[in-house]
Amino acid sequence: MAKKESTLLNMILALGGVALLASALLGGVYIVTKEPIEMAKAKKLKMAIREVSPGAFDNDPAAEMYKLPVPGNDSLVCYPVREGGKLMATAIQTYSDNGFSGRITIMVGFKPDGAIVNTAVLDQAETPGLGDKMEKKKSDWSDQFSGKNPKSFKLKVKKDGGDVDAITAATISSRAFCEAVERAWEIYQKNGKHE
Repeated sequence: MAKKESTLLNMILALGGVALLASALLGGVYIVTKEPIEMAKAKKLKMAIREVSPGAFDNDPAAEMYKLPVPGNDSLVCYPVREGGKLMATAIQTYSDNGFSGRITIMVGFKPDGAIVNTAVLDQAETPGLGDKMEKKKSDWSDQFSGKNPKSFKLKVKKDGGDVDAITAATISSRAFCEAVERAWEIYQKNGKHE
């Protein structure tokens, strides 16, 4: 078999063929994994709403979801939790861009009077063994927010004059978590209560 001459056209055709095959494979993987990824995200969201709710609820919070504008081009997503038509709490997906490793996203549940039911971390990239202790599976640090009302509980670390004990050696992560909770509470108090 004779060896083909290496020409610019042959190289372009070979590279184009490889690129076409790779993009077709990548597209196929995307199609196959898209639905399971979306299902996993929906399940994680539902579990977070349940975790920050005061108890059983009989509505579909995701179906009643609404957004509250945040200064800038962002918004917080709110999920009302009802039992027998009565608002029991509102789960709010909030964030802070001031984590040690960037954005942290959490879910916070607020009773109608503004008291915090509970918190759940949705997404974070904080330092393993330090800042990631904000997650309940890593430590009980976030339990200090449960049952507190931000009207009287200062959502700042003690180092900054607040009431929150910071995670040891992770003050930046603790401040970001507090900022996310405070953002949700302030926006919800101003214009978020949908009875």
